[in-house]
Amino acid sequence: MPTVFGGSSHKESGPTVPSRFGAHEQVVFCQDEQSGLRAIVAIHSTALGPALGGTRFYPYASEDDALADVLNLARGMSYKNAVAGLDHGGGKAVIIGDPATDKSEALLRAYGRFVQSLGGRYYTACDVGTFSEDMDVVARESRYVTGRTVAHGGAGDSSVLTAFGVFQGMRAAAEARWGSPTLRGRRVGVEGVGKVGRRLVEHLREDGAEVVVCDVSERAVDRVREVHPEVGAVADKAALLASGLDVYAPCALGGALDEATIALLGAEIVCGAANNQLAHPGVEKQLADRDVLYAPDYVVNSGGVIQVADEIGGFDFERARERATGIFDTTRRIFALAADEGVPPAVAADRIAERRMAEVGRLRGLYLRD
Repeated sequence: MPTVFGGSSHKESGPTVPSRFGAHEQVVFCQDEQSGLRAIVAIHSTALGPALGGTRFYPYASEDDALADVLNLARGMSYKNAVAGLDHGGGKAVIIGDPATDKSEALLRAYGRFVQSLGGRYYTACDVGTFSEDMDVVARESRYVTGRTVAHGGAGDSSVLTAFGVFQGMRAAAEARWGSPTLRGRRVGVEGVGKVGRRLVEHLREDGAEVVVCDVSERAVDRVREVHPEVGAVADKAALLASGLDVYAPCALGGALDEATIALLGAEIVCGAANNQLAHPGVEKQLADRDVLYAPDYVVNSGGVIQVADEIGGFDFERARERATGIFDTTRRIFALAADEGVPPAVAADRIAERRMAEVGRLRGLYLRD
């Protein structure tokens, strides 16, 4: 059985939950020797309903690094789901290992049994290193899986609406900064052109933006330029930031916005798909002091979780897309609140999320499946 940390559960020996990540209801360390599974599931909040968040499969350098990531990601999911208006709390899982060499049917099914053991307090889905096909395998052992393939009754790749939602948020930022909700004629730099980033490029080109990209994978860049040969490519993030951008779109891993990045940043807007873009508290104020308009990451990238949440009740793409379209209005609302209250947009977004979690959470309490 899993080892449980946090909440009211008995705390056994093992890594402790760092206080800097805030209170989490439950953290579960999962190990299965036969399959090689090493995973951590973090449930930050079930105030709005069962926790929902993806499974990241990544070769962390240490268990402490994996723990720090999953705690941060789970907290972010609480805020993302709250602002998106979903009846879900926040959770996340990480599997420690290289998905290219360590992923197997046995490992995924062992992981599914751990998810099932949580009794519906946590629904899992795809994230970095996992795909809809993997969720089909996990679902052979658990009922609490979403983000499955179309062939198995799911919605398929959640990057479709993730990218669409980021584009809606970027349109709202363009309106707030330049008076019109379009990127036409603007130079947008996309860092990371994987599942989400390359779809974002599609939306930007359709809207008439000039696009330049970078990625640690040359193949990822080549895939974009095979479809859009007019898209520029640079070697790395530093070159991207120095390329005369109007908009910087971080779409790789988290922590993209730190002091070094801000020092190089010439763009007037930051809006991208990556989770946890602010390297540490206080970065949002540094951006505001530089007059850079930051569209909070968990607001604009919520299209994917909107899609997988819709799947739980029986997926309808048009219904989910319509809800993701609402990211435009939500982002506008956050910019307006930030201006009214004299705070950075990241602070305004947190206030909206916390208010909803507090108000609805008082009605629900701790989520326990019937």
